[in-house]
Parts: sequence; C-alpha cells; structure tokens
Amino acid sequence: MRSLITDIAGITVGHAHDAGLISGTTAILFAEPVVAGVDIRGGGPGTRETELLDPERTVERIDALVLSGGSAFGLDAAAGVMARLAETGRGFAIGPARVPIVPAAILFDLLNGGDKDWGRFPPYRDLGYAAACAAAADFALGSAGAGLGATAAELRGGLGSASARVQGTQARVGALAAINAFGRVTVGDGPWFWAAPFEVEAEFGGLGLPAAMPATAFDWPRKALPGANTTLAVVATDACLTKAQARRLAVMAQDGLARAIHPVHTPLDGDIVFAVATGLVPLADPLDDLARIGDAAARCLARSIAIGIYEASPGGPAPAWRERHGG
Repeated sequence: MRSLITDIAGITVGHAHDAGLISGTTAILFAEPVVAGVDIRGGGPGTRETELLDPERTVERIDALVLSGGSAFGLDAAAGVMARLAETGRGFAIGPARVPIVPAAILFDLLNGGDKDWGRFPPYRDLGYAAACAAAADFALGSAGAGLGATAAELRGGLGSASARVQGTQARVGALAAINAFGRVTVGDGPWFWAAPFEVEAEFGGLGLPAAMPATAFDWPRKALPGANTTLAVVATDACLTKAQARRLAVMAQDGLARAIHPVHTPLDGDIVFAVATGLVPLADPLDDLARIGDAAARCLARSIAIGIYEASPGGPAPAWRERHGG
C-alpha cells in the first residue's frame, strides 16, 4: 500500500496548477461509477452537484470528484473534468446522451499573492481538464493541485493523503484532503500536530504530542476574512455501501477534521467531506462494519491533514512547516 487514497482499487488522482496563479485543481477519477455521499459543516461552502448526493435523489453514482482553488471561479474546473470524461464515453445515460456526474468543492485562495488577473475567463476549466488527463495511482502531496495556494492559520496549507486496512473487516479506506483552514493544524505555534495520536510510521515527523501542553496550545489563530478558509476532503472505501451509508461515512469522517484542526467548522470555513464506495467488498455486518469503516476513515483523514501540512514546500503564501520547524 502507498498510503494514498489510490490504494482503493479503481481510484486515480491528478493535479494541475499554475505557479504564477498560485492556485490549482485536483481531480479524483473512478474507473467505474461509485456510490457517494457528502457532509457539509463549514459556514461558507462552495459546491457543485452536491444536492444529487442526497440518498433520495435519482442518480445513484458519480464519475469523478473535483477539489479546486479559485473560490467560486474554481467551480469551472468540474466542467473541464466533465469534458475529459465525455471524450471517453463516460456519464449518466439518458437515451443516447451521456452526462458525466462530477460533484465539486472549492477553497478560497484569491488573496495569496498570485496573479489572478486572468481576463474574461478564469483558467480553472482548463486546469480541470489537465488534472483529469494526469490522473494516476501516484500523485504529489503538499504544495500541489488544489493545495498549491492554500494556508492553514500561520502556515502554508497543502494536499495530503493516507490509507489503512479496516480492522475486523476485509475493507480498506483512504482519504485525501486539501487544507486551507482557519484553525491551526499544530498545537499552538509549536511543531507538534494535533493528529499525532493517529500517526503511522513517522509519516509527519514522528514528534508525538508535547509532554505538557504549551500556554499557546489553544490560542486563537490569526484573524481571517469570513469565508476565506476551507478544508476539502474525500474519504473512500472499497466496501459496498448504499447512498445512505455513504452519507453516514462522510458524517463519521468529519471527526478527522476535528482531531486535526483547532478550531474547525467555524463560520469562516467551508469544510466539506465527500465519501465514496467502489463496492468491491460486501459488508458482513451492515452496522458493525460501517462503524469500523467510518472510524478508520476519520483516522485516515486526520493523518491526511497533518501530512498535507508536513509535505508543503517552502516559498509559498505562508511559511511552510519545514521552514518554521525544520525536517
């Protein structure tokens, strides 16, 4: 296992970004349409096609997901991914027509110093198309794709991913997160990550938690503009779930944000978690197995958030963790 969301068979991830723009897009593609759900808890979300993920809606499965910078302009990235999928004959069939189903969510990175003077049309449709074309099992972490222009309190944000086997089942889970949070991912202004109890093999430095909580542990982060922060996440499993179960998986996985960011789900954030299920592994016990998968997904998501910050590169809109704390 790569410890990436692509450890779930049938999932690939692609990035496209522009260094001058200091923004980008990440596309998550599925080899076959997948069951999906969503849970939205932030006060300032920006989304596309999330209503159809409600269990009562007609369309059962989706073809891809998109996470993008650019605020509402970044929602255009989904059109680029749709264009790529349409070229390959993918989509929900209505008679002879096929419509690719591509929900999307965006984060705010318009004030990070990049050149946003893009003229009449923003570049996100083209970035979405390029990200879909680049989708593969291996992909960059840290300052890439939707995480390129992100920040997390006083640090540079980023994109992280992790995976795990689900204890007591045959299923696997994976998570991917683009972190642009108002809250801190570290304990105060120190090097320790709130997600430290869930770390696997020193994947974000192996520092653990401080022996004693510093006085700054729960200090409020820097002042942020309302609606200017968001953590976007996708959790995936190879289990066979219904739309209602996928929705419950997204709800459980939100705990991963609470374990990795302080504070979280504020009026200043647009926090969103998508959940997808490829359906390859049947549930032996619908209640117990789903509870185990949700718990594992929350832990994977907490790890992904810390990894995204740990892997961020120096030279961005805010100091990278490695610039401030070494390593």
